[in-house]
Amino acid sequence: MKKIEGVMAQTNAPKGIDPDGIFFVQVDPTKCEACGTCEEVCATGAIQAINEDGIRAVVDPAACMNCGQCLTNCPYSAIYEGVSFVDEIFEKLQDPDTVVVSMPAPAVRYGLGESFGAPTGTYVGGQMHAALRKLGFDYIWDNEFTADVTIMEEGTELIQRVKEQGKKGARPLPQFTSCCPGWVKFTETFYPDLLPNLSSCKSPIGMLGPLSKTYGAHETHTPAKKIYTVSIMPCIAKKYEGLRPELADSGFRDIDATINTRELAYMIKTAGIDFNSLPSQKPDPILGDSTGAATIFGNSGGVMEAALRLAYEVLSGQTLKNPDIKVVRTHEGINTADVAVPGFGTVKVAVASGLANAAKLCDEVRAGKSPYHFIEIMSCPGGCVNGGGQPIDPEVTASLFRSTVAKINKRFRARRVSA
Repeated sequence: MKKIEGVMAQTNAPKGIDPDGIFFVQVDPTKCEACGTCEEVCATGAIQAINEDGIRAVVDPAACMNCGQCLTNCPYSAIYEGVSFVDEIFEKLQDPDTVVVSMPAPAVRYGLGESFGAPTGTYVGGQMHAALRKLGFDYIWDNEFTADVTIMEEGTELIQRVKEQGKKGARPLPQFTSCCPGWVKFTETFYPDLLPNLSSCKSPIGMLGPLSKTYGAHETHTPAKKIYTVSIMPCIAKKYEGLRPELADSGFRDIDATINTRELAYMIKTAGIDFNSLPSQKPDPILGDSTGAATIFGNSGGVMEAALRLAYEVLSGQTLKNPDIKVVRTHEGINTADVAVPGFGTVKVAVASGLANAAKLCDEVRAGKSPYHFIEIMSCPGGCVNGGGQPIDPEVTASLFRSTVAKINKRFRARRVSA
């Protein structure tokens, strides 16, 4: 796998917190068997052998994209998460003066069931919403709402960029997607010259956080300062994103806490909730409604497919006879496609699964050799459904959290207080 070599990693860390003190993934040297699997799946070389015995460690948090693929691929469960908000969320759920809002991502509802014995990929969205209500969340809002917003924003921006070409001040093509926090950090660290190519859109959760504390607060007649937003992701890198200093457009922290699918499963089990007996429930409507286009964000190529539908209809003035543009869905490697748009011409697109493949496309763009209008990047192979925060094995997951959550919370919360 390609490593990004010869480039000094730049630090882009949460404000007020020492970036050198936060490792979102860490290796337990007492469990590491020096097999090297983690190093093989790391696209940036952030995880390396640190002694003659071959014990691995994340050697530079700035070079780590927080994707967690090392964690999910470690055969010895030697890699664990270095940041957890689980205890804090339990405290907030018990506080009558705090209004706790859930914001689950599309892929979570396709991974959560696995922690309760369901086959991999089983849809459990209705039971997930019911479990969140059982846990005590006051409002069940959903990141699929802002996935739809992203489609409208990103698709519109692509159309604008295409029409700008040849004019003064035109924004560059290709346009890259900006949903994946591992990919965004990768660009900032290794390809900062390509930042103008990234869509100006925030990620869906980057939109839902401020909407919760502005529009959501207004519609529910809730003081924004009382709202505590919980991002629920299939991803470890979303924890880094939630801490970014610029995510405060609401006047408060847009995202107060981030957990992943494994941690949600842990919370449900800790609360003694019988997940498999729960009825199917819908999210609350104010920020919970969504379309099927939002759901496919969890797959590599899903963002591209949804945005292309919008771009096709706006540019051509016609409705797609077959809205499934599945040619762009990508489990691994790089997939390319030419989409003919009546009255416009051909839109050339590419989808890369994994950061090593992203580097290949970035090198083409940097060299001025990219033929594409639009490029989607997902850090994890196959997309968010295979994110670093998805279930590994129910027993392994339970053991992992029992042994580390208290330790992680104590250390991380001490940093937050001192920051």
